[in-house]
This record gives sequence, structure tokens and C-alpha cells, in this order.
Amino acid sequence: MPREFELCPGRPIGGDQPCFIIAEIGQNHQGDLEIAKKMIRMAKECGADCAKFQKSELECRFNKGALSRPYNSQHAWKPTYGGHKLHLEFSHEQYKELQRFANEIGIFFTASGMDEMAVQFLHELNVPFLKIASADSNNFLYLETTAKKGHPMVISSGMQSIEIVRQIYKTVKGINPNFCILQCTSAYPLSPEDVNLRVITEYQKEFPDIPIGYSGHETGIAITIAAVAMGAKVVERHVTLDKTWKGNDHEASLEPNELTELVRSIRIVERAFGTSVKRLLPCEENCLSKLGKSVVAKVAIPAGTSLTLDMLTVKVAEPKGISPEEIFALVGKKVKTKIDADESITKELF
Repeated sequence: MPREFELCPGRPIGGDQPCFIIAEIGQNHQGDLEIAKKMIRMAKECGADCAKFQKSELECRFNKGALSRPYNSQHAWKPTYGGHKLHLEFSHEQYKELQRFANEIGIFFTASGMDEMAVQFLHELNVPFLKIASADSNNFLYLETTAKKGHPMVISSGMQSIEIVRQIYKTVKGINPNFCILQCTSAYPLSPEDVNLRVITEYQKEFPDIPIGYSGHETGIAITIAAVAMGAKVVERHVTLDKTWKGNDHEASLEPNELTELVRSIRIVERAFGTSVKRLLPCEENCLSKLGKSVVAKVAIPAGTSLTLDMLTVKVAEPKGISPEEIFALVGKKVKTKIDADESITKELF
């Protein structure tokens, strides 16, 4: 069973703990602080555990050439990529305001630190955990720096091979034991055939001492629910107020009604996990009483007869007789009284 640790204050993950559900707001706030607050409230009202953003210090994350690159996408906010990203980037003071708002309404608040300066800011902001985006999971210098901050870590593994993921595990484990790895495919939106949920099982085998989760970019909620059924202890989904808004991520995001249904369905699945002990349950007694079968006499059987299999059959019977699974054990037993055809075989007859 994956080791448990406290991802957020008072909220452990792993083991038999409930799945931790991250509502990834990312930059779907359109650069508008009030929309960001509405999305935090939406995440809370839909039942998510955490509202998460993406924080960059642009000059640390991109070089000058990348920032000045023309950006002609239909989703562009500005004519250069740097201008576009700047439009979507909140200041430190705005992040502090969003954190205060999340605290007021009672939902955990964090962000992906998209570069080392952003990680330092989030460390100073004292977020409960640091999220590592797929694009940074093979940046081992960054991973070491982030792990040394001491915060729990959630690491997505999109675009990486299993060899790289093993190195991620080894790098972080030697510094900070409190982390989990999420299966992820970095495509927006993600086709079902590229999800590869079986990787969750492989991660569970490879890294049995940490929780494993799932970060999804597919449309709909069915695949994420399946990930939880396969043992994902953390799930992350992008969320939006409107899938038609400008932005690359909106199409692969969940609107409020979908997020609500995802949370509801995950909690139902968790209730259904139950116990690994297979036994007759109290809730099954009524069905057993009405439809459970018994061994009955196929033919009339004289007193003193030693039973053979061809004398017996199985039916729903009144009164209840010996259970069907015991029919072979009856062969050779001698009955002490006459048994009529179609009569229940009970223990009192021997």
C-alpha cells in the first residue's frame, strides 16, 4: 500500500485516504483577477480539494527569443508570445490576494512553479505543496532545487519515458520523501487511446512506497473516474467557466457541472471500494432468503438409503435445505427417514 503523507495541513493522501482532487485553474482565468476568484469559488462549491494556478517569472522561464517570438494563434492575447504570457500572469500581490480569498472560503490554494524564481515565490507564499508540471519533470536541477524547499510535491510525468520517471523518483526521493507522481499525457484535448491508464499500474509496481495519481487532459469525466478505480490517489483536471473562451486549455477543461459530477462520482467509487474480504453481507440476506437455492430430492428416497448424486438436484425450496455447495459431500450419506420427491434435504434427515 502506498505510504501516506500529509499533502496539505490535515489532509493526508495515499493508503486508504480519499483521492485528493485538484481543480487546475492554470491560466483559464483570462488574466482577470475577478474571474480567478470566481473559479476558486467554483472549485470549492463543486467539492474539489484544491484550486491550483500556474506561476511564472517570465524572464526566468523563457529566453529573449522565445518572449519576442510572434504569436499568431487564435488564442493569442498579444502579438508576441511574451506579451501573451504577460497578459495571463498575475503579480505577487495578486497571488497573495487570491491565496487570502481561498483561505477565506476554505479551499487549499497552490500553483505550479514554472521556473526556479516562481518556486521561490511560492515557497515564500508558503503554499501547502508544490506542483511540478510535465514540462519541468525532466529538469533535474530544478527538481533538486524544488525538493530542497521541503514542501510536499506533486509531479506530472507527461512527455517522459519510464527511464526518466525512474530518475525523477530517485532524484526527489533522496531529498524529499513526501511526493507523488501522476500519470499524464501532454495533449490538449487528449484522445482516449493516448491516455494509457495502465501506466498507473506500472507506476504502482515501480514505486510502491509513494502515492500514484493521474493528471488528465481528456474531455469528459469517465477516464478520470476509471483512474481513481485503478488506485489514483491524486487527480488533477483543468477547469473553466466556459469551454468556448479564448485559450488552449479550455476545450480540455471541465465546466462546473462536470467538475461537480466528477467529484460526486469519485466519492461514490471510493465508497464502493469497501473491503477485500469476500463474504455474505447483511444487505444480501433478503436476496438469499428469496432466491437462494437448496439441495432437494430428485426422486423419492426410502429410509436407510445411501445417497447418490443422481438422487439429488438443486432448486429454490421451502423450507431451506442444505446449500448447493455441499451437494457432493452428501454422496454416500445414509438418510434415516423416507424423503419424498421434491422435498428439501435438511441436516435433520441424517
